[in-house]
Amino acid sequence: MPTIANLHVKADGSFEGTLATLNVTAPIAIVPNGRKIKENEPDYRILSRKNGFELGAGWKRFSQSNGAEYVSVTMSAPEFGTIYGNVANAPGDDPMKKVIIWNPPA
Repeated sequence: MPTIANLHVKADGSFEGTLATLNVTAPIAIVPNGRKIKENEPDYRILSRKNGFELGAGWKRFSQSNGAEYVSVTMSAPEFGTIYGNVANAPGDDPMKKVIIWNPPA
């Protein structure tokens, strides 16, 4: 599955990096949703660092195979439609580096 973003983990639990597809390169931030009240509301908001617009949201999930926590994301914009993905560990051993792995629709 292709990587569509490189991210760095920030001290406040947010992620910052760059979304990069064939047609789009954009700085993004995935920030904790401090206004979450209901269980089904997103745990994170995905924002454009260029203009502050909200591009999507993320939810904490747990792997069925090993129980590890990850973040499932959905992003939408006119330039790229809707993208589904997961925040995962980047290649290598640096826990402060993450990537978004694209999950194409079935």
